[in-house]
Amino acid sequence: MATEPQASAVPASGGRRPALTLTVVLLGMLTLPMAMSGTTVALPRIGADLGASGAALQWVVVGYFLAASSFMLVAGSLGDLYGRRRILTFGAALYTAGTLASALVQHILLLDAARALSGIGAAGVMASGGSLLAATFTGPARTRVFASLGTTAGLGLAFGPTFSGWLVDALGWRATFLSYVAVGTVILIGTRLMSESRAEERPRVDKAGAATFITGLALALFAITQGSKSGWTSPATLLPAALAPALLLTFVRVEQRLTRTGTGRPILDLGLARNPAFLGWAVGSFGLVAGSTGALTFLPTYLQGVNGSTARAAGLTLLLMTAPVLALPPLGARLVNRGVPARHLLVLSLLLLAAGNAWLTTLHPGITAAALSGPLLTIGTGQGLSIGIIDAQAMSMVSPSEVGMASGFLNTVRGGTGAIMLTIFGALLLASVESRTGSARLAARITAGTGGHAPEFTAAWHVTLWTVTTLLTALTALTYALLAPRTNRPPTSAAPPAQPAERPKPQQPTTH
Repeated sequence: MATEPQASAVPASGGRRPALTLTVVLLGMLTLPMAMSGTTVALPRIGADLGASGAALQWVVVGYFLAASSFMLVAGSLGDLYGRRRILTFGAALYTAGTLASALVQHILLLDAARALSGIGAAGVMASGGSLLAATFTGPARTRVFASLGTTAGLGLAFGPTFSGWLVDALGWRATFLSYVAVGTVILIGTRLMSESRAEERPRVDKAGAATFITGLALALFAITQGSKSGWTSPATLLPAALAPALLLTFVRVEQRLTRTGTGRPILDLGLARNPAFLGWAVGSFGLVAGSTGALTFLPTYLQGVNGSTARAAGLTLLLMTAPVLALPPLGARLVNRGVPARHLLVLSLLLLAAGNAWLTTLHPGITAAALSGPLLTIGTGQGLSIGIIDAQAMSMVSPSEVGMASGFLNTVRGGTGAIMLTIFGALLLASVESRTGSARLAARITAGTGGHAPEFTAAWHVTLWTVTTLLTALTALTYALLAPRTNRPPTSAAPPAQPAERPKPQQPTTH
């Protein structure tokens, strides 16, 4: 694995039709965030129509994240080996099929299963899409392309709640899923017109690594989810919690053996995790998702349940948080290309997210959109400044043949963070409301947005938001330490001075 930024990450093969590749990938990155943020607005209506609440209802969103994060790393590595376009096509097909099933099912458990299938497909789209762009574009162009990727994701986040809220109020929640089916079909057709890209070498597939990683990560996320439903000491929680570390440790040993013996290519080069700078960008990515997922997912339910807002009005309110994610990624990329240290922007973003979550503790029954504008704009600004620079910075540290692996790793971090934060945020809300009402069933109904008990629901929000603020403060300090410039040790013997031509160009992506 290369540990220094690559000056020219040309595609290992393929790389033609860059405009078409960019268009198809951006369409995917527009639709998948919309499917996530838009679904959160529909949760109260889904719960009412299917008679669901609590963990079963939250799994409509959590299951999507859990499946996507579990398969992301494997999808990225398989794209390097078998073709990134091929995995993108397969992912788009699964995503479209799962979303169509989501629109048609009549039971909450079937909806949860369909959303999980959509998540597996989303893993293929997101991991392969990012690696295709990294293999197609180089230098400052890569920075601009990934900034447009962040802008497009921001557009999906920004208008997902508004678009879905309008559809839910006008046509019902099933129409929301059908609209994503239509876009998924367009993406599927577009992938057939793209050029293929893969690594030059195609070693034997790391089947043992893939199986242990997928199963171990899925069990770990399931244990966290199950703990909030069945209790942290129940067998349904303790068994997967015990198996998950054992499987993930086995995964590490399998990857180490493959690296040592050279008998195959590991799906994760563990050298990525030993590179402090790459790890710093991964931790920063964790922080960006952790600081925004809770409010994005659960605030519409609070506004509908406590304030009596419509789904459309709740979606419009979320524009205060998601609009900066649409507008600011190009600014972040421009600042980096003009010499502003990228690590400074990331640390600033995490500080803004911590401040925004702390500010959101002013939440109270009857709060207006104007009163919410300060904290929501602060959270959105923090996410928007850095969401478009992380991938370009991190993937400039790996060789062209490993961009799929690196993209899969980063998207695994994002998806895993989303699943974990959805679970933890929801579990904290449920536990806090239950401690105040004395009824688990009543707490599930309140947090599902059925209305009533506004003081208890609001107090639970305050506790949860302060917990997120504390987590973000710790992540900010860790990211700053990992991305701090390292001073090279002096050589043991005299070495010729560096030539001026070796200095990096100002537009080159940097890890400062």
